Amino acid sequence: MVHILPLPLLVLSLNVAPSLALPNFWNIPLPSWPTRSVPAVKRDIQNINFNPDGSPFLWLLQDEYKGKSFYDRWKFFDHPDPTNGHVNYINKTAAFESGLVYVEDGGKVIMKADHTTKLNRGVFRNSIRIESIATYNTGLFVLDLNQAPWGCGVWPAFWTVGGNWPYGGEIDIIEGVHDNQHNQVAWHTAPGCKLNTTAGFTGTISSNDGKNHTDCNSFINSNAGCGITEWSRASYGPYFDSQGGGVFAMKWDENDISIWSFYRAAIPKDVAAGNPNPSGWGLPSARLHASQCDIRKFFGNHSIVFDITFCGDWAGNSYATSRCPGTCEERLMEPKNFENATWSINSLNVYRKQALAGHISTSSSPHAFHTEVHFWMSLCLAVFTCIFFV
Repeated sequence: MVHILPLPLLVLSLNVAPSLALPNFWNIPLPSWPTRSVPAVKRDIQNINFNPDGSPFLWLLQDEYKGKSFYDRWKFFDHPDPTNGHVNYINKTAAFESGLVYVEDGGKVIMKADHTTKLNRGVFRNSIRIESIATYNTGLFVLDLNQAPWGCGVWPAFWTVGGNWPYGGEIDIIEGVHDNQHNQVAWHTAPGCKLNTTAGFTGTISSNDGKNHTDCNSFINSNAGCGITEWSRASYGPYFDSQGGGVFAMKWDENDISIWSFYRAAIPKDVAAGNPNPSGWGLPSARLHASQCDIRKFFGNHSIVFDITFCGDWAGNSYATSRCPGTCEERLMEPKNFENATWSINSLNVYRKQALAGHISTSSSPHAFHTEVHFWMSLCLAVFTCIFFV
């Protein structure tokens, strides 16, 4: 006599992964049940990321900024520089008409400062600042650059910022001045967010006057925020450009905000393939960990920003010790000094975090994945099969 498999167990069998399917001990044809195993496991298990609690997720492409349509989704900031730079930020029409922004036939996006106009002393130089129309609350931001601005008196940045600064937070992904060779990452927040110095990163904590910048509070220390300086001299300046540029990546989720940089020859294959997996990139250059800063509380609704300013609060105040000639105001007058003040962008991709159902674990081999839920369902069904024939 054959007992029919109870309906609840039939339903459970729908979740059995093919690799752990119900055993067919008596060669009785069994139905081909549809599966509900994690899609990413079947597609490319190397792309699965894991939260600290072991829950799996993927980074899926959300927005792509590249080529001829790059400037369609940006606002041009044309107000006085909040950082007191000696700069005239110009609007979109003026930027295109003056040739400070354009897209080359091959798709490279160019954004640069004026480097053709000779100025009188005290006159500010024209430049560009753009802000994304879209705003983000977490994400994986991957910027592929051929060139980033540099030069005496030049202060470029690629960053994200929330509304009602600093309560929405600010993340400086690329920032430097003059001919520096090391990128400086920084976070600026409302009071209550601090840098965990043991969180695991390769950079060195930024400091000034012998004091480490570990408190992100924008209302103290002249708004230095908390910062980490990258160890690689290929992360900023002339050496970065001479290497053919590279990729900067910023992972922002509830666990931490981490930043990596890769010069052209060291870009991970998963990044080049458009399937980024930060878990395979090694330690980040910089990390702000949630253990001492509630990421969801201090960072939100961020626009992406590119800018090139001059002198001002950082480049101006540090000019005297920069080994640059003359004064910053004098430097601003001569256009040839700004021939390298250019962003050349291949692409900026923003990925969103997509949680996966179930809880994925790994064996000793990184390719031997299975879901725990599927495993126990399969085991129970196999035992039941052995006893339902009387």
